[in-house]
Amino acid sequence: MATMSQNLFKSLIFMALFVTAMSIDNIWYDAHATFYGDMSGRDTMQGACGYGDLIKQGYGLETAALSTALFNKGSSCGACFEIMCVNDPQWCIRNAGTIKITATNFCPPNYTKRVGNWCNPPLKHFDLSMPMFTKLAPMRAGIIPVKFRRVHCNKRGGVKFEIKGNPYWSLVLLYNVGGAGDVANVKIKGSRTGWTQMTRNWGQKWQTGLVLRGQSLSFQVTTSDGKMLQFDNVVPANWQFGQNFEAKTNFF
Repeated sequence: MATMSQNLFKSLIFMALFVTAMSIDNIWYDAHATFYGDMSGRDTMQGACGYGDLIKQGYGLETAALSTALFNKGSSCGACFEIMCVNDPQWCIRNAGTIKITATNFCPPNYTKRVGNWCNPPLKHFDLSMPMFTKLAPMRAGIIPVKFRRVHCNKRGGVKFEIKGNPYWSLVLLYNVGGAGDVANVKIKGSRTGWTQMTRNWGQKWQTGLVLRGQSLSFQVTTSDGKMLQFDNVVPANWQFGQNFEAKTNFF
């Protein structure tokens, strides 16, 4: 009997540690959620984070546009959230559980509208894809109260880099980022340069004015939780603008 109790206790401790490890913030916060687009999700593609085709980039339709209070001028792009419908028995689907989404877009405020604009600060709001919204409530609900928390992003494969620009200016999109998901700092190094600080252009697109053609490229990437990974020579010297490259490692 004592052994069974000890095993049960150990199992409960393991589960608690597992949940804690999966959560960046264990506190559930109040917000509201709506949806945009239709069930195809085509209207959710592109967006203010710069990811482009979300299906091609691996995010699918498990995404949301964030209000000003959550978007943080684009630095929240890539962050993952767990969301549940609450306190609305008329619309919340019973036993729906939670959904998990990645921030990929911005829900802009409308200051000319005095009421009913849920994306105006200081309101915390998620504008979901229709397929994700209808996991929590029927489409006709329109808007629902939710609770949310930050969670770790679980991504398959390594961090990915898409390079665009011209010979005198490079724009690098970082995507498929695990762990905290939202990139806070990026440094770049060519095979003939030292480490150079990149600046955020918009969303998760980072820029530099270094001339880097003909050089293999390395990156130091830091996520919002302070974790840093170095990706040495992840981009070969014969790279071309418009190409994508995948690292062998990712954040966890």
